[in-house]
This record gives sequence, structure tokens and C-alpha cells, in this order.
Amino acid sequence: MIDIGINLTHDAFIADREASIDSALAAGVTGMIVTGTTVAASADAAALARTRPGRLWSTAGVHPHHARGWDAAAGEALAVLLAQPEVVAVGECGLDHFRNFSTPAEQELTFHAQLELARAAAKPAFLHQRDAQPRFLAMLREHGVGHGVSHCFTGGPAEAEDCLALGLHLGITGWLCDERRGAALREAVVRVPRQRLLVETDAPYLLPRDLRPKPRSQRNEPRWLPHIVAALAALRGEDPAEVAGYTTANARRLFRIDPLT
Repeated sequence: MIDIGINLTHDAFIADREASIDSALAAGVTGMIVTGTTVAASADAAALARTRPGRLWSTAGVHPHHARGWDAAAGEALAVLLAQPEVVAVGECGLDHFRNFSTPAEQELTFHAQLELARAAAKPAFLHQRDAQPRFLAMLREHGVGHGVSHCFTGGPAEAEDCLALGLHLGITGWLCDERRGAALREAVVRVPRQRLLVETDAPYLLPRDLRPKPRSQRNEPRWLPHIVAALAALRGEDPAEVAGYTTANARRLFRIDPLT
């Protein structure tokens, strides 16, 4: 299994980052892609990825929450990171109109620049979207971008169809296991072609609510990825090993990675 979105540079992992990686490997997670959300965090993610070649990779980008800090220097720094082999995608980038920590105009400027970086680097986009689907899709169409993943996809069948029509993959998290908010996603995932599905924890966020016993810390970890795979398999009427196999193949193909066996 490959966790395509894990925030291993987050402060939540300071005390036991290496142990968290090792526990995930022991659980069958053969590879992890460490998410970059700012220029500094992207540099940290790349540095961490270099410590475990064939197990860790990273993304480089600026999350829409941090778009107000975008400037030419940020773009240049990301371009340098994207030239490194362990950096396999541009992002986390996109639009977030739920919190608007940066203005919509700042978000669009930063998203536009990163879509251009993805084209120049010939690397997939690692995409974030919340409460901004129409403009998000419009910008992807404007740039002709369909090579990427809608990270932490939480929408229903209609939203999934819109993303699939552009050529995007969908990243499925423990949101699937949330009995309060996951109904639309559970309806959507049974219709998605297997070649477009990816799995991720987005740890330390989105701890699956149906984990038993529930971890005392409430922190999500990459070792819980098999739980998400099992939930996805149950909904689709497939064997967990089958889901693990094709989502791993999809991640290898999209991100051009070759995990150690």
C-alpha cells in the first residue's frame, strides 16, 4: 500500500516520527508521499524523503491557506525542489473558500502559478479543494491540467464525475469511515473506476472514526492505511488485497515511483 498524502513533517510527529514510519512499514505500507504545504515545509518534506529512498517521496507546493505569502521567490524555490527526483508532485495547491485564510484572489494567483509549475516540471498536481469546486474545475480546464489527484476527496458522485472527466485521480481518506459526514463519499467510491482510486491517511488529520479501540492520542498515523483500504474494499465488494494492489499500481504510475519490495 502507498499512502499518497501524509503530513510527516507536522509537529504532531516530532517526538516519534521514525517510529511512526516504521510502524507503517510493519503494517504493510510500502511507501509514503510526504505533503508540502509551504515552501519551507516542502523543503523539509524533501529532506525527510531523502532519508528513506524507495520508501518516502514528497510534494512541493503552497496550500491555499498560505497563498498570501506567494511571490516570485516562492515560485523559484519550488522549481528548484521540483527538479529533485524525490519530489514527485506539485502541491498541496488549489482553492479553499471554506476558511479563506487567504483571499480568493490570492488563492487563484498562487494556484495559477503552481499549475504552470506542474506543466513545466511535467509532474502531477496534488490538489486541494474545499467549497470552491466550480472555480477549481474551471482553472484546471483553463490550464489543461488533468494529470493529478484530488487529494482528500470528500464529495459525492456528481463531484467525483467532474474530477474524473478531467482525468484526475481521487485520493480516499478516513473520511470514508465517518458515519456523520461520509455518506456522499461512500456513495461515490462504488462508482469510481479502479484505475482512478488512490488511498491516503492525511495524518495526523482525519483519524478514522470507526477504529476500535480508538487511539488515546486521537492522532491519525500512516499505519492506519490498511483500515481505510479495508473500508473501501467492503463498500466496493472487493478483497482488501485487491484494492491494495490496484491503488498501489495507480500511485506508482501517477507519481512515477518504484517502492522497495
